[in-house]
Amino acid sequence: MRIGFLGPHATFTEQALLTLPEAAGAELVPLPGNPAVLAAIRDGSVDAGCVPIENSVEGAVPPVLDGLVLDPPLVIVREALLEVRFALLVRPGTALANIRTVASHGHGIAQTRGWIAANLPRAEVLVTTSTSEAAAQVARGEIDAATCSPLAAVQNGLEILVDDVADNAGAVTRFVLLTPPGPPPAPTGHDRTTLALTTENRPGSLLGLLTELAVRGIDLTRIESRPVKERHAEYWFHLDCSGHVADPAMGEALAALHRRCQSVRFLGSFPRAAGAAEPASGAGAPAVPVNGADAAAYEAAQEWLAGLRNGAHT
Repeated sequence: MRIGFLGPHATFTEQALLTLPEAAGAELVPLPGNPAVLAAIRDGSVDAGCVPIENSVEGAVPPVLDGLVLDPPLVIVREALLEVRFALLVRPGTALANIRTVASHGHGIAQTRGWIAANLPRAEVLVTTSTSEAAAQVARGEIDAATCSPLAAVQNGLEILVDDVADNAGAVTRFVLLTPPGPPPAPTGHDRTTLALTTENRPGSLLGLLTELAVRGIDLTRIESRPVKERHAEYWFHLDCSGHVADPAMGEALAALHRRCQSVRFLGSFPRAAGAAEPASGAGAPAVPVNGADAAAYEAAQEWLAGLRNGAHT
């Protein structure tokens, strides 16, 4: 199995990928950017790909959200949470006063901006394709310093000048493993379903879609909007929900959304990562028993409906 990831080696993405069971025995293929990872899955160069999808400080990763609504479709089959720790890496012998340029991935810069401003106020801040690429540029002598994973110091023969330079200690990034569409992983009782959808631009349309989830007791854990590139003032809404497509409540909600939306992109049902937040109700069951939304209530309702269709009005 070949799995692509945001390279080069020693990125946070590779660290997250190595925590997933699919990585065991797989060939890990570093690629130059998140769009390149998605493209490699689509053209068959790799069997799966790992990319960051959101960060607890900076929020969603826009190129990933935008790439997930392109064709051919991709689905999420697993997720991982990684607490990211940033260090300032330099070539051996470099002093803080000698640093004139410092670089990182855009999210890395965002998470260390305050420290850089306070400690390197005269340094030019540059953005690279990944945190490890910034470290590689330091090793090649192209820039003076990088804020990235301490692991990249070993990979590139660099020195950790200052450790733990993040502005927000304990920041967490969520990564997802993507594949071409196929049967989703079996329900575990602690699952997440991810969707992207578009709707008509009229008053109450989004509320109507969210109501389809609420009345079935489905916990909405994330909502983001991204512009529909070819249509002005129209948006893709990206949703994360607690539950699995195999659950009666989720299945009925998806069918209702399909009826009401202009477009619905099913992006996968998969196990929540260890440490991920539980549904707001505190229940981890596939169907949260709110407003008669448990599996038994759905089965009874289906039997009642079948009876009506067969002439039994009880």
